[in-house]
Amino acid sequence: MTAVAAPGPADTEVRRSTRSGAIGLVGAAVNGAFGFVLTTVIVRAFGADGSGALFSVIGLVTIAGAVCCFGADTGLMWAIPRRRLGPGGDAARLLPLAVLPTFGLALLVAGAGLLAAGPIARALLDDPDGAALIRLAAAGVPLVVATTVLLAAVRATRSVSAYVGVQFLLVPIARPVLMIAAVLAGGGVLLGFGGWLLPLAAALVLALLLVVRPLGLGSGASLRSGRADWRTFWGFALPRAASVAIDASSMWVGVLLTGALATQAEAGVFAAVGRYALAGLLIMQGLRVAVAPQLSRLLGADRRADAARVYRRTTLWIVLLSWPAYLILAVFAPAFLELFGREFRSGATPMAVLAVAMLVNVGVGLVQTVLLMSGNSRGHLLATVAGLLLNVVACLVLIPRHGALGAAVAWSLGIVCENVLAAVLARRALGERLFGRTLVLSAGAAVAATGAAAGTGVLLAGRGLPGLAVTLGLLAAAGLAALADRRVRAALKTIRTQLRPAPTQEVPS
Repeated sequence: MTAVAAPGPADTEVRRSTRSGAIGLVGAAVNGAFGFVLTTVIVRAFGADGSGALFSVIGLVTIAGAVCCFGADTGLMWAIPRRRLGPGGDAARLLPLAVLPTFGLALLVAGAGLLAAGPIARALLDDPDGAALIRLAAAGVPLVVATTVLLAAVRATRSVSAYVGVQFLLVPIARPVLMIAAVLAGGGVLLGFGGWLLPLAAALVLALLLVVRPLGLGSGASLRSGRADWRTFWGFALPRAASVAIDASSMWVGVLLTGALATQAEAGVFAAVGRYALAGLLIMQGLRVAVAPQLSRLLGADRRADAARVYRRTTLWIVLLSWPAYLILAVFAPAFLELFGREFRSGATPMAVLAVAMLVNVGVGLVQTVLLMSGNSRGHLLATVAGLLLNVVACLVLIPRHGALGAAVAWSLGIVCENVLAAVLARRALGERLFGRTLVLSAGAAVAATGAAAGTGVLLAGRGLPGLAVTLGLLAAAGLAALADRRVRAALKTIRTQLRPAPTQEVPS
């Protein structure tokens, strides 16, 4: 029998990242679609003032949950791939040292929020249900924390499809469904926020069930953590605790400061614009959850060249899929905002500003993930702190005079600052170049094709929905025409090959 050549280690890693990345992208697409549905439901059902209150309280619980997670979720993503799974392994010992401190802190924050609900509501919200909203948000913090930490354990122990099924499918699909049900039942902002929280309870139960078997829980795996476990894990997680809170609050800081320094309606406009800007990051998020454990394993084994190959391939897909979307978002901002109603038309310029900043964000790829999975959580913290400080200072200067536009400019400055610093540090961590000729040429081609189509759409039909339709039609036609090029067909064939399981090596007879 003829031996079938097994792929080399580098090819296997690229194949693995391609397959998991494809699953992550599908999940990200669904997540993004239903995230848009959720935003549309919120702004249509509650208007600028009501959506401003709802987005503000979502921002509060998001920031509080990120702070209480204390970096433990990323810590599990980094540490578990470097441990042994199963009943005889040592990975299970990480679970209690990640869950117990974070959940305990979440309970303390929840209690403080319940006691201070009135003053917080008067400072941030104009809604008559403001105090009740703050109380519900406080009660939801432990749920957010437990779900986030356990889902990180799922991602580190299971295939990416298990994580995608819960985080990218179940939660985002259930939220708009429950919120629509709340509106049809005659509920207000309070009941709507309950619809946003409830899917996390189902996600928590599923996460618990999914981690039992791979960690060997109940089958003999030890849950007793030693001093070395605590020192190693929290030595990584504590710097991440601050940076993850900053990551989670990057947009919400602008929303809260806009509500405090301008008006709640302006905060609603900025929140709606920000949701569009963040939607484009779902592609990067889908690929991040797919390859983060792989990068941790490769960097932990000092296989930096293989890690760099995975990073460059992932960055190429991020740029090719995200840059055209952000260029279209910048050009046709009025068209996208028409879907929210007339109250949100003033957000066109802020959206264009943020879309340009996001080109930098996605253009450098997964530099933050490289930093974290290399163990350099302190470097990541440095980059995020610099970005946040610039964002806050610019908000204080610009929001009082420019409202949502000032918040967008401030956030954009923070985004660029953080990503440039992170890229410099990631280059040192990898010891390899971040970008190659293929990425530069591909990005240039994507910009040229999208720019030509968008320019034609604007000239023929303007920046509204008709112009957007023309642009999308031209891009679809160009994509079909590209299939005639043999190089494009060869690239697609290579991708299909990489999506298949790697062939096993046969023993010659």
